[in-house]
Amino acid sequence: MQKSIERIAGDSEGVSYEFPVFRFEGFRFDGSDKAAPSAYLQAALHAGELPGVVAIDALMPMLEKAEAEGRIKGSITIVPQANPIGRAQYHFGEHQGRFHLGTRTNFNRGFPLLAAPDVELLPDTTLGTADQRLKSRLLQLSIGHDIVLDLHCDDEGLAYLYVHTSLWPAMADCAAAMGVDAVILWDEDTDGTFEGASITPYLNLPAEVARFDRRVATVEYRGILDVDGALAGADAEGLYRLLVGRGVILDQALSTPGSFTGIVAPLENIDMMPAPRAGAILYNVKPGDRVAKGALLATIVHAPGEAGGRTQVFAPQAGIILTRRSRRIIRAGEDLLKLVGDRKSADARSGTLED
Repeated sequence: MQKSIERIAGDSEGVSYEFPVFRFEGFRFDGSDKAAPSAYLQAALHAGELPGVVAIDALMPMLEKAEAEGRIKGSITIVPQANPIGRAQYHFGEHQGRFHLGTRTNFNRGFPLLAAPDVELLPDTTLGTADQRLKSRLLQLSIGHDIVLDLHCDDEGLAYLYVHTSLWPAMADCAAAMGVDAVILWDEDTDGTFEGASITPYLNLPAEVARFDRRVATVEYRGILDVDGALAGADAEGLYRLLVGRGVILDQALSTPGSFTGIVAPLENIDMMPAPRAGAILYNVKPGDRVAKGALLATIVHAPGEAGGRTQVFAPQAGIILTRRSRRIIRAGEDLLKLVGDRKSADARSGTLED
């Protein structure tokens, strides 16, 4: 294993940021001309989302053992904490790792959407902002890998993947290996998420060049408070199974996962349920619950102790509760939860959600 340190210049003199990158170099195990698949894994692009960080921490000894035994066939690049800028942001004692405080831009937005997988096409960020330089460098590190996983988490939720429609059902084996509960399919990214920037360069290429056997996904590891040793170990085993299953690592003792039997739905089926009033949330449902159309999802206490001081929110259609908020205070118009409906949402949103 090789460790290197990436440094990102800050926006003022004397300020810079750094993060480690770990590399496991593979080899052509069977002596053939075709190299084994390569993999790139990063976590905590939203710097406060730590389930992916501890999953990578649990995965590293497994990779080191495979390396020591000569079982790593393809190169693996690991970035356990991809956002040193967000990691350093605190405001009145509260961590702020989702948006760059200088530009007010979501750290998972604004990645360059390249026309082809060529690092020479990356924009010059010398005169840009620190977050732009970070995004350009992360994309540069990931370009060309056959497997690209961006590890995130939601507020409270099931484990699920965002997958481009062109990669499904070819990624069903990955979903099964990782043990996720759901897969959400999307087909257009105008916001420049990391996942979108990772797959977009291949969309304009001929299929034989684009090689849509590649694996690119945003992984949502349940909720932000699910930073737990047992969960981290299980998630690490899922990542390891994926790498073995796709031929990056050789492990003949590992059994092949079964077929994926979880939820698969297009992005347009998700109802986000904006809150009609500000106040305290009393949830009647939790992630994983199946609800009928008209079921009570939550009550918002907006005028406590007063007649008519509660507003109820009902399911617009039947479906599965994918996520809900971890905080119990909400403003009017903020999203209460993600409901994966059985059909297209009447309020379907284009582009990406708030991953």
